[in-house]
Amino acid sequence: MNEFVFLFICIAAFAVQYFLSTRSSAYWGAIIPVIFVSGLTWMFASNRIESTTAYIIILIVGIILLTEEWHRGRKSLQRNRKKELDKMKTYDLK
Repeated sequence: MNEFVFLFICIAAFAVQYFLSTRSSAYWGAIIPVIFVSGLTWMFASNRIESTTAYIIILIVGIILLTEEWHRGRKSLQRNRKKELDKMKTYDLK
């Protein structure tokens, strides 16, 4: 696969992960990691990834990056909710 296409797919996956993580239910953020683990396990089982070490390293790094993106999305959601609550409180004071 062309490196440019692979990079584009990774960026798109992180963007979708962030978007799903900012939804009200935290479970939406689990969709991309489940797809990632399933796809990587399929690639390992079908010998597209031949090394067990490479599989484990890619799996760990991918999960760490996706979890970080999930965490950023959740923090953004909490910040937006807090801003909205503060705005509502200021309107109540008037």
